[in-house]
Amino acid sequence: MDTSKVRNAADVEQVVRAAIASDQPLEIIGHGSKRLIGQPMATNALLDLSELNAVTAYEPNELIITVQAGAPLADVQSLIDSKNQQFAFEPVDTSALLGTPGIGTIGGMIGAGLAGPRRIKAGGARDHLLGAHAVSGFGDSFKTGGRVVKNVTGYDLCKLLCGSWGTLAVMTEVTLKVMPKPESERTLMLRSLDDVTANRAMTAALGSPFDVSGAAHLPNSAFRPASEALAGLGSPGQAVTLLRLEGIAASAAHRAISLGKSLAPFGGVEILQDSASAAVWSSIRDVQPFAAGGALGAWPVWRIVCPPASGGALGQALARDSGGDVIYDWGGGLIWAALPPKADAQAALVRQRVDAAGGHATLIRASEQVRRHVDVFHPQAGGLAALSERVRLSFDPKNILNRGRLIRAVAT
Repeated sequence: MDTSKVRNAADVEQVVRAAIASDQPLEIIGHGSKRLIGQPMATNALLDLSELNAVTAYEPNELIITVQAGAPLADVQSLIDSKNQQFAFEPVDTSALLGTPGIGTIGGMIGAGLAGPRRIKAGGARDHLLGAHAVSGFGDSFKTGGRVVKNVTGYDLCKLLCGSWGTLAVMTEVTLKVMPKPESERTLMLRSLDDVTANRAMTAALGSPFDVSGAAHLPNSAFRPASEALAGLGSPGQAVTLLRLEGIAASAAHRAISLGKSLAPFGGVEILQDSASAAVWSSIRDVQPFAAGGALGAWPVWRIVCPPASGGALGQALARDSGGDVIYDWGGGLIWAALPPKADAQAALVRQRVDAAGGHATLIRASEQVRRHVDVFHPQAGGLAALSERVRLSFDPKNILNRGRLIRAVAT
């Protein structure tokens, strides 16, 4: 494997231009923590960004941080945590799910665009990306956005880069908005609700005036604790529905009592506080019940996004018909599904049910052999696929960057 380690944007330009000249596609990595997600790529050339790892500017009073793409996410989170700040969208750590070291980078966080439970309140990663420096598939550097929250300079291209999995450009530096960490949090817990009833309870909580920042449900079958935080919630086989409130201590406590009263028709409410609450949501964010080292570690895992009102019925039917387990987040709008292994990871069943619900599904964990024969990312309708391809060609006309990661090559 030919690996090019770069130290600045000029190095990236040089490597990309050489790849264009030789028609050699590049696989772009930071530390490689998410290389197991996506279609397998056929390339012998790596563009390694791990030495682009500096924090170039951090202004806690302005709630802004600028950091190079190869910087370890854990280090950056530790830095902003020291100022009592956070990335409000709760970036997902895929290491437990994939069975890889926890060495994700800022560039990988933006390229994947995976947000945690607070997305229902704070938005996704793209909503916190203010600007970026990157190198296109032409081998040219460009800048999009800026270093201020209110910015109207040019096209908002950084939103395109988020979730593009490195197929549009090589990010070298990004500017992100950070937010103060809440002083306190409370999690309300309801027990033994079925999926559809839990979906209704989460919908009621999210529609209440109590500013819910997390709404998740672990059904009976899915409750396979892979962390001490989840193990402490109760015995396996008992479903739990979780609702999070954050803010100053007095407000969080008062809203927890009020929300508990409004949810009385769904059953009695228990309350977790602060560190116990935070540990539970960290486990849900990282999908710990489906961890690679756990009971379902060998099962393929799908990430399904659908209209929240459809989530309970969709997940319940999928688990029943596949023999798998599911976890609900985002009030039912996000379903993690671990399904018994089959040659196609049960893709036909998943896509049929998800299409009918108006959602989309991504195969997050599966063997390389399965990923070679299954569309990892949800196939797009003809018009949308054509538009996406025109956008990609405007950034990378020779298909040099992460060629084949998003779209499966079909033999002719």
